[in-house]
Amino acid sequence: MDAANDFPDMMDTHQVARYLRIKERKVYELLKDRRIPCTRVTGKWLFPKVEIDAWLKRNSAAAGQAGRPGPVPMVLAGSHDPLLEWCLRELGGTLAVLSGSSSDGLARLAAGEAALAGLHLVDGESGEFNVPQVRQVLGERNMVMIEWAWRQQGLVVASGNPLGLTSVADLARAKARVVLRQDGAGSRVLFERLLAEAGVSEALLTTVSAPVRSETDVGLAILEGAADTGLAVASVAKSLKLGFVPLSRERFDLVIDRQAYFEPPVQALLAFARTREFAARAEALGGYDITGLGAIRWNAP
Repeated sequence: MDAANDFPDMMDTHQVARYLRIKERKVYELLKDRRIPCTRVTGKWLFPKVEIDAWLKRNSAAAGQAGRPGPVPMVLAGSHDPLLEWCLRELGGTLAVLSGSSSDGLARLAAGEAALAGLHLVDGESGEFNVPQVRQVLGERNMVMIEWAWRQQGLVVASGNPLGLTSVADLARAKARVVLRQDGAGSRVLFERLLAEAGVSEALLTTVSAPVRSETDVGLAILEGAADTGLAVASVAKSLKLGFVPLSRERFDLVIDRQAYFEPPVQALLAFARTREFAARAEALGGYDITGLGAIRWNAP
C-alpha cells in the first residue's frame, strides 16, 4: 500500500485514483461534475495534493462538523503580499500570520485553522483567478472572497537587466540562474503556466538552491547575487532597487470565513484599506491597482 508521502505534489489522473483508492473512471466522473480540485496544464489534468487533502477533510467533516468546532482563530494564512504585510504591521499585530502558499491557505481554511487567506492562483483551463480553486476546495463552506488588488507580476532581475531578459523564453538561452517559489505558491503556478505557453521545459532551466517562501525572498536572492532572476511582484523589485520585466497581471484575493469577517481584527484591516494612507502606500510600492478593493469575487451559497 502506498504511503501518502509516496505521491508527488501534483498528481496525474492515475496517481490521484491510487491516492484516493478509487477507480480512474470515478476520477473522470468527479472531473466532469467539477467536484474535485484540479487544474489543467497543456491539456493534462493535474491534481494538487494539498488541495486534495483539504477536499478530503471538508468532505469527511459531515453534519456540521467541518474543521474545528467553535470560532476559527484570528489567523491570516496563504500567500505573501507586500502591501498586505505592511498593513498588518501598521495595525500592530491584530491578526496572527501563518505564511505559506496560496494552496496552503486554502487547506488551512478548510481545516478551520485560519480566519482568512490570501490567494493568487490562476486556473490552468479557464485562466480565471482564484474562483475555481475556492469553489473546489471550500465548496459550500461559509466563506466569502473579496478582491484585494491587481498586481503586476514579472521577472525580477539585477539593476540594468545585465542578461537582457525579456520573457521566460530567454531564461535557458541566457543560462540565467532562476530562483523558484515553493510548490503550491501562486507565483509558482503562474511561472509554470508561462513556461508552458512559451514551450519551455523547466528541466532546461538552471535553478538555484531550495525554493523560497515569499515574494521578498525572491528579490533578496537576486540582490545578494545568489540568483539572476525569479518571478515576483513589481513592488519587490522597486523596494530593493532591482530591475523588472513585466509579464502578467494577476488578481490577489482574500478568502474570509463569513463569521470572522465581522470580527474586529478583520474589520480593522478592511477599514484601514480604505484610507488615504493605504492608497498612498500602494502607489509608492508600485505595481498595484486597488480600484476594485473590497469587491466580492465569490460568495458561498
